[in-house]
Amino acid sequence: MAGAELRIICGPTAAGKSRLALALAERYRATIISADSRQVYRAFDIGTAKPTASERARVPHAGIDVAEPEERYSAAKWATGAAGWIGTSLAAGRTPVIVGGTGLYLRALIQPLFEEPPLDAAQRMALALHLDSLSLAELRAWCERVDPPLAGLGRTQLLRAIEMATLTGQRLSDLHRLAARAPVHTARYLVVDPGPSLSERIAARVDAMLSNGWADEVRALLGTVSETAPAWKASGYGWVRALVEGRIAEAEARERIVIETRQYAKRQRTWFRHQLPPDRTTRVSPDDPELDRLAAQWWEGKGEA
Repeated sequence: MAGAELRIICGPTAAGKSRLALALAERYRATIISADSRQVYRAFDIGTAKPTASERARVPHAGIDVAEPEERYSAAKWATGAAGWIGTSLAAGRTPVIVGGTGLYLRALIQPLFEEPPLDAAQRMALALHLDSLSLAELRAWCERVDPPLAGLGRTQLLRAIEMATLTGQRLSDLHRLAARAPVHTARYLVVDPGPSLSERIAARVDAMLSNGWADEVRALLGTVSETAPAWKASGYGWVRALVEGRIAEAEARERIVIETRQYAKRQRTWFRHQLPPDRTTRVSPDDPELDRLAAQWWEGKGEA
């Protein structure tokens, strides 16, 4: 698959990527490959907005439920998996389409990451235990000291930047810039973003998740998944845990989740605004009455939408 052009549908959380991708995948006989760092974990379903069983029956999906909750799943590992899923899709006579909001996953697929310096396992574990006890604000302050260009990213990326700088003395931002490997694929991007209405879309989706049994899901997970498992870092799960454990009321949990998700979407928007090649990127709103035509035009490569 080396050198092939890929179709990538991306954008912030709750923007409507999945619905559009499903429609396109049915129309063009495609396989959806999820590029979502939260959907890789098994059993974390409702709060990560995984496709339903009926949606998976309509269109083949890959990249979902590929890791145990306790596993630290990296962008490099996802990119390796994605290469295999792309090949499987093509062998089945289907077109692969990458769909998701995890920018680092997309970068790892299109622009393979650097060769990682070796990390001492014992030191890594000791540092991880300490970092897990810190708040997001404390992690940002630490990252500002050791790798300022990455200090505005999310918790997972902050942990990675601090780990690399602390254990190797090298900045992750420098490694991305100076030691990245040559591109393997080219890509065309369709960025789905509703603009100002995203805020209300996020609130509505959080309400739907809570109504659909998110608390029950978390209650069951607490009986089987370690409290320190990386899967718990997915947006909102910490607040639902607090709700289930009786530490906060449902109204407060709902408000905290909405705020956290909006902050996450803001970081995603920043990434997609600055990291994608303008000449290969088409931007659409899910509220545009011309959406179906514009998306089909993008899919078929008939110029900018």
